[in-house]
Amino acid sequence: MFSKFRQLSIYRLSRDVTLDPEGMNTLFTTSAFSPCSSQEMARTGFVNPLLPNEDGQLVYAASGFAVALIKREVRAVPSDVLKTTLAARVEKLQDEQGRKLKKTEKDAIKDEVLHSLLPRAFSRFSTTAVLFDLKGGRIFVNAGAKGAENALALVRKALGSLPVVPLTMETPVELTMTEWVKTGALPAGFAIGDRAQLKAILEDGGVINCNKQDLLCDEIANHLDAGKLVTKLGLDWQKRIQFVLGDSYDLTGIKFSDELQDQNDDIDREDVAQRVSADIILMASELVALSDALTAALGGEAER
Repeated sequence: MFSKFRQLSIYRLSRDVTLDPEGMNTLFTTSAFSPCSSQEMARTGFVNPLLPNEDGQLVYAASGFAVALIKREVRAVPSDVLKTTLAARVEKLQDEQGRKLKKTEKDAIKDEVLHSLLPRAFSRFSTTAVLFDLKGGRIFVNAGAKGAENALALVRKALGSLPVVPLTMETPVELTMTEWVKTGALPAGFAIGDRAQLKAILEDGGVINCNKQDLLCDEIANHLDAGKLVTKLGLDWQKRIQFVLGDSYDLTGIKFSDELQDQNDDIDREDVAQRVSADIILMASELVALSDALTAALGGEAER
């Protein structure tokens, strides 16, 4: 489960709503995953979060947390096959009709060819984990903004309603991160890493991406003095979790410490469900604690 949370989009329930894991599990069955049919391009649905390849519960809940896992299948026809088949079909029709086909006609033929080739398409699978902080009223999605919105749309469809808004800070995140890099002074528990993005306030002012860079050096200070803001910043929290914080309060490049990942090694590895269950509880606790600490470090949430 640790490997499923490499990036995070975090949301706040916008009004008091009780999320009941047992009820969620029942409602999610209406949107359970099933493979694409021969003529379908994509399918999305919920799978067992503990054992994704086996039937079972669609929501796992423990210690004030609930986890759902969304699986997506996308079927793709190899581009070279599609291109070759389409070209042959267009050429044949043009020869038969003695004229060049219009773009709209070619587009229609392309759709026909695509559907004729779908039975030979390759399937690509991906999963998106959704962590519900039942006590804190937050939802953590291991995806960027677009993927997270798609995941929450499926949850909303199954539940009938899910009033959430992105977690936002009272003070713009980029201003706080810029001050951290300028002064080198961070709240307790946090340390600056070696990755950052600096962006000019003006749209045409340029962007600087830093990797494996001392961010407290004169060169970076000069860019900040010239008016650039830190829009992404690598951080370390208590030597337990490393990540890159974005100006939209999004987390990417998340790495859990070896000590943290090995904490449940005493559990029998053959008992996969028990190990995943223990990892979920541990990981969820760490992410909630990180979010609490990070929110406080950034000056607190914006009032709703």
